[in-house]
Amino acid sequence: MAMFDELTHALERFSGKVRVFPLPNLVLFPHVMQPLRVFEPRYRELLEHALAGDRLVAMAMLAPGWEANYEGRPLLYAMACLGHITTYHRLADGTYNVLLLGVRRIRLVREIKPLHQFREAMVELCDDHYPASTTAQQSTLRRRLCEAVTPLLPSLPEVQEQVDQLLGDDVPLGVLTDVIGYMLDSPLAAKQRLLSELNVCRRAELLLTHLAQAGVEAADRASASFPPAFSVN
Repeated sequence: MAMFDELTHALERFSGKVRVFPLPNLVLFPHVMQPLRVFEPRYRELLEHALAGDRLVAMAMLAPGWEANYEGRPLLYAMACLGHITTYHRLADGTYNVLLLGVRRIRLVREIKPLHQFREAMVELCDDHYPASTTAQQSTLRRRLCEAVTPLLPSLPEVQEQVDQLLGDDVPLGVLTDVIGYMLDSPLAAKQRLLSELNVCRRAELLLTHLAQAGVEAADRASASFPPAFSVN
């Protein structure tokens, strides 16, 4: 968590202006690492611009109806995730493989008049909200989440080691909900709703509801898709 803590501290100097990387099929959460394959010219420009600067990118999901205007500026969901480019590899054809670390929830305030091929926006940082006097409730939610998610995970040694660390008592409930919500192959609308919920206890309840509804189907999907594959733009 050292890199994550360092990046969070660095955001004290964040100007609020960020490059926007919209995708129709990805919801990024804080505290997780997402592989990306970047090949569209506008997003290659975005990546190069970010690498020359603060390495920050806002991953936002396209709202329904984006298909009619994908090459333009289709509507985005207001809640997004600020990501930091941790590593990248430029391929011979000019495309990139990237690892992006989710850092903070952000709310898109307004888009800026485009100066590049890619989109830019002013955003505000959003903090997790822990309701007052809920220590016992958080402990209960943590236990219920652990009980619900453990049977859904693949029984692989490398996965089990990561899960054991994740379910440790020192991991905040907000981090736990983000990692589990990202890891499971949930519908995109469900993931976006989890990302948009700042109240950590309500987020945990939403996740528990989804886990209960998903059942065996979620277990099958999780086993087939962990760890996540590269997402492409």
